[in-house]
Amino acid sequence: MRAMKRIVALFCKAFLFSLVAGGLSAAQQPNLAEIDSYLRVQMHARRIPGLQIAVVQHGRTALLRSYGVANLQTPVSVTDATLFSINSITKAFTGVAAMELVRAGRLDLGAPVSAYLEGLPQAWRGVTIRQLLTHMSGIPDLNNAPGAMGDEASEAAIWEWVEAQPMNFAPGERFDYCQTNYTLLQKVINKLNHQDAEAPLAGAQIQAAGMMSTRYGDSTEVIPNAAAGYHYSYDKSGGTGVIRPVYEVFRPFVRASAGLLSTAQDMAHWMIAIQQERMLDAASLKTMWTPVAFNDGGQGQWGLGWEVLGLPDHPVVGMTGGGRSAFFLYPKDDLGIVILTNLAGAYPEDIMDRIATIYGVPLGGVPALRAELEKQNFRDGPALAAELMKKDPKLLLSETELNDWGYRLLASGQPRQALEVLKIVPLLYSRSSNAYDSLGEAYAANGDKPNALASYRRSLELDPKNTNAEEWLEKLGGQLKP
Repeated sequence: MRAMKRIVALFCKAFLFSLVAGGLSAAQQPNLAEIDSYLRVQMHARRIPGLQIAVVQHGRTALLRSYGVANLQTPVSVTDATLFSINSITKAFTGVAAMELVRAGRLDLGAPVSAYLEGLPQAWRGVTIRQLLTHMSGIPDLNNAPGAMGDEASEAAIWEWVEAQPMNFAPGERFDYCQTNYTLLQKVINKLNHQDAEAPLAGAQIQAAGMMSTRYGDSTEVIPNAAAGYHYSYDKSGGTGVIRPVYEVFRPFVRASAGLLSTAQDMAHWMIAIQQERMLDAASLKTMWTPVAFNDGGQGQWGLGWEVLGLPDHPVVGMTGGGRSAFFLYPKDDLGIVILTNLAGAYPEDIMDRIATIYGVPLGGVPALRAELEKQNFRDGPALAAELMKKDPKLLLSETELNDWGYRLLASGQPRQALEVLKIVPLLYSRSSNAYDSLGEAYAANGDKPNALASYRRSLELDPKNTNAEEWLEKLGGQLKP
């Protein structure tokens, strides 16, 4: 109890410190009380130990705040100088590095990777630079190699394994998040810049944006001011979970994918530099932020190193990292938000849009549904979705965004809430095998075996090649047919 009181006291101390460190009084921050209240609620609900937030608007940092504790063992307060791992947000820096070469006429997005690198497996050679940037390559993921996630396996052993694997699908056929894509991009970009193949790519951007604290690093190093990383582990019964430390290794050959540590203040400087076109011009930003289509013409959710969300007439672009950090830019509103935390599974991307509304950004699509469903404590998601669509017939609820949101809830130990989200998807996309597959997993996580079996059977009816549904049916002890 004493330890908990100490943590609460430090939380309050950290917040008061941030009021001073931010350089603006409460009177100059008319939205501070609402933001503070919302973030406190979210940190409590998601059990986030420590958090930083920055908001940039009209070329300046409009908000900079720090909350909670950086290290539960000490515990040490989060300050504006605390460094957080930003994980895959690093990919957005890689996207910018690639587009700088495209703009200079030295890199062709439509060219095969074999035009720049020799000795690749035959099946990889026709994959384009654009397909690498958008995770549409079909190349197997090096993270799946034995020992790849730590430092047990050598780089040579990892490459030997990944090059021996078959392609997952034909290039451009679908999306598959894959770290190998960005290691290949790292090699290409460094070759064009006459750098060592494993050289990190973000140095020039860090310098140009004035990111004084940002650096590369991981759990193998002692890094001053770095927050400790945590995650909750859950047993089969769910429950509250047990918080455990995160140990991450980002070796040099994967640092186009992950490995940067930064602060919200530094990320604010970088977002402003992007918004002010100090790194890329408007045409290059438009290319980078345009979703790339699949072979069948269907629109993907990724631009070049960046996710592209929102509606076509009101886009939201950005990137998430490690389930604990995220940044979004709202180009038409001249607004940017970054939230960094030390909890893998915090999913701050689901917090972001509510903050944006406080700064005048209208909500649409899945973010609008999320805001209302949170207010109703995730009661009857399908009914609420129907009500919102009746009020606004133009409301677009993306299958991909709904599905991703549902899985984030499952991963963070919220199966009831996930079920209410994933119930919505097959109602809107009744011919989607994946919609029923995801719903089946949500029912299984809630202990509802009959509905889980029914969902997986329906998924197989729509796609007889869905091996995941077959595996789940076998796991649940069901038959392919009722």
